[in-house]
Amino acid sequence: MKNIIKTILLSVVVLGMSSCTEEKILDLTPINNIADTDAFATPSLIESYMNGVYNAAAIGQYNAASTSPNGGRGYIWGAAFVEQGEARGEDIVNMATFYQLTYTATYDPTTANNVYYWIDGYRLIGRCNLMIEGVANAVSKGVITQAVADNYIGQAKFLRAITHFELLTYFARPYNATTSATDLGVIYREVGVNTAAEVASEQVKPRNTVADCYAKVLADLNDAEKLISSNGFAGGRVVSKATKSAAIAFKTRVYLQKRDWANVIAEGTKLNGVYTLTADPAAPFVLANNLTNSESIFSIAHSATMNPQVNAALASVLKNRALVAISPIIWRDPQWLADDKRREDGKMIYTSAGIKYTNKYTDVTNMTDAAPVIRYAEVVLNMAEAQARLSNLSAALTLLNSIRNRSLASITTQAYTAASFTTNATMVAAILKERRIEFLQEGRRWADIHRLQGDDLAPINGIPAKVANATPAKEAYILGNTYVITTPVTAVPSSDFKFLWPLPQTEINTNPGLEGKNNPGW
Repeated sequence: MKNIIKTILLSVVVLGMSSCTEEKILDLTPINNIADTDAFATPSLIESYMNGVYNAAAIGQYNAASTSPNGGRGYIWGAAFVEQGEARGEDIVNMATFYQLTYTATYDPTTANNVYYWIDGYRLIGRCNLMIEGVANAVSKGVITQAVADNYIGQAKFLRAITHFELLTYFARPYNATTSATDLGVIYREVGVNTAAEVASEQVKPRNTVADCYAKVLADLNDAEKLISSNGFAGGRVVSKATKSAAIAFKTRVYLQKRDWANVIAEGTKLNGVYTLTADPAAPFVLANNLTNSESIFSIAHSATMNPQVNAALASVLKNRALVAISPIIWRDPQWLADDKRREDGKMIYTSAGIKYTNKYTDVTNMTDAAPVIRYAEVVLNMAEAQARLSNLSAALTLLNSIRNRSLASITTQAYTAASFTTNATMVAAILKERRIEFLQEGRRWADIHRLQGDDLAPINGIPAKVANATPAKEAYILGNTYVITTPVTAVPSSDFKFLWPLPQTEINTNPGLEGKNNPGW
């Protein structure tokens, strides 16, 4: 396959949308430049362009001067969604300065972590839009068939949808914050910008409402389900590229945050018999099969030559450099049984100097661990919660136990039974706790905190209090002692402006459509 740099004109937030700027899409080891008019001239160049889109999702660009293949820090899907999604919550401890601004909610419109979440998110979206338009043009010229184009369009729409949705979760209020989700969402971009006229029109585009963003995300995911050729299994196992199944799975996540319980179940049911939970809860993270196991649905692949390097790669940050530990808050939670297999040291847990870290990402040498965007375990727990909220406690119990039982030392004595939960609220609480244990250090905590604001059964008010931004005492990890957890990083109420990230100042400065439209308080 030819390795290329595709030079394009993009609406790049970091340099402002008031002018056109060259930007590079990087594909492994690029060797030549190709004009915009020629990028979709042959099937092989089109395939390389699509690989470049996935590369953009995996690496990102952490500053304006970063142009090497590994110059980014995994924004937005390569590592950043895990690290930022956890640092915004209370179940990890940031022990250095790396994620301190995120962890302590001391960010502002210029701090790099939140700024580049936005910037690299929209860089990826821009590439998706150019891909969609480029392959449509290639069909009109007879370069590829409509069926081939549809597969590419479906993949691009999937990435466009999930990236807008991820930005929505950080920069906008939850769907249920207002009766009709009329709060300001994000800018839903659907135009590939490669002319001065398109820059001029896109640079003044205002924020869509939350409701409008959700509708567009679901429309893109529905299109992706129809257009992508692979379901993840037929014709060969596919995890590192978008599939029909990935679009379906992601819809369960979107509908869960929308509180559309019936559609969570309807979508999740489509995957029954397609995916299966691994018998061993650690199996999806074993390096040799993290892209081939029966449970992983969509993950971002990394290689020794394509990863976010030591400053962001998952195994580097979470194990080798040990910058982020598991919080005593979740480690000492009595609902996480002491003999749960997910506590097993050397398997899912790594211990150093008495401090507990995740061992889900282990390749500290080549940093090739895949970033797990969505697993079938999440689809199962999404359906479990939906069933519980619809008062179908028996169905919810079966789904919850299918996840939890594989980690129990004794299913006979430790499994939940019908007598364990007598109300919707107690069942939902157990499912939410299971999510915190099962998806620890997979970037899911912030999304749950965000969607549970004002919830009727399991409400959270703002960002929970956290233990200090420092190395915890090793006594905090010894179960059964008298250690008392303290939380000097105070909670941030949902009414506080810091509950949401601010839009980047560079975007505010250069987009007239956002004048006076930053999140309130910023």
